[in-house]
Amino acid sequence: MNKTMQLFLSQLWQSILFWTIAMILWGMFRYYGLEAQPGVTISSDFLNGTQIKNVLQLFALAGFLMGILYAAIEFAFEKYDSKRRSIGLSIVIKTFIYLFCIILIATLMIELGTNFFGYQKNNELGWWRQDKGFWITVFYFLLASLIFSFIKIANDKFGKGVFLKMLLGTYKKPKEEKRVFMFLDLKSSTTIAETLGHFKYSQLIQDCFYDLNDIVPTYSAEIYQYVGDEAVLSWPYHKGLANNNCVALFFAFQAILKSRNSYYMNKYGLVPEFKAGLHGGKLMVAEVGVVKKELAFHGDVINTSARIQSECNTYNVAVLISEALKEDLQADSKYAMKPIGSLLLKGKKKELNVFAIFHG
Repeated sequence: MNKTMQLFLSQLWQSILFWTIAMILWGMFRYYGLEAQPGVTISSDFLNGTQIKNVLQLFALAGFLMGILYAAIEFAFEKYDSKRRSIGLSIVIKTFIYLFCIILIATLMIELGTNFFGYQKNNELGWWRQDKGFWITVFYFLLASLIFSFIKIANDKFGKGVFLKMLLGTYKKPKEEKRVFMFLDLKSSTTIAETLGHFKYSQLIQDCFYDLNDIVPTYSAEIYQYVGDEAVLSWPYHKGLANNNCVALFFAFQAILKSRNSYYMNKYGLVPEFKAGLHGGKLMVAEVGVVKKELAFHGDVINTSARIQSECNTYNVAVLISEALKEDLQADSKYAMKPIGSLLLKGKKKELNVFAIFHG
């Protein structure tokens, strides 16, 4: 199973779980108010308490279907929708798609309710236009969607699982973690900036990082920060090593840039190239700030990763890795390792063994 499919399946089960729970809760709210809704006919035994299980099953099915559709729509927009389209326009387009999906699912639920549970309601073509209950459900969907989006944005911002830890105050006091860091930097950035001018150069960086973000989730990476033309990526140590994600991401990024050769040449007259430095180990993680709260990493791992990346130009290689991290990677014939030697990196007292990595 490829990484794109794994990513979709991960999003799918989260979406199904969220929307199933959300719709079961909505079913409980609606169940006790059905007899007061205009235009709804209820069988005599529907509200005597014996039908609540059936109602919740019906709403659970609606949530299950909504979860599948929601995940598919969001994944399609993330994967194929132009990232250069304004957020507002994307929201408008998705809103109409979701409205159509809600109408279909609601019509199906009314049909099932009529056939199996004695719940009779008009579901002729266009029934939803004047139906107050339907529009209340749409409003509930929008609120639930905002909550789900907020959780997703928070997870993207801080990393999967980190947002919950921040809610619980886990990082109020610094905690030790083991992580992999990659410093990814544009080659010949000064020369390119002078050639293109600040406006075109800014567009170039924007395009490059759009392409980078396409593959970040696929390789379980987290964007720690952007600094000018540099991106700092991070993995929990075991995720960085799994399938050699920390190395595979770099070469996948290279492949994307090469595949868009004609686009970059036509727009900028060049194809951007990046260099990277990789290192891993233990460091401290702490919640910092009040107005702009974020997680900060403190430790030698970050400084060493940055220093390793700065040596790429010296040895004319695209990616360098510390020996300690290299030894923990899985054996893979796709990658060739070439020893650079023991380097005394800037600001360090001890030499560090560094290797260049090549895609075989």
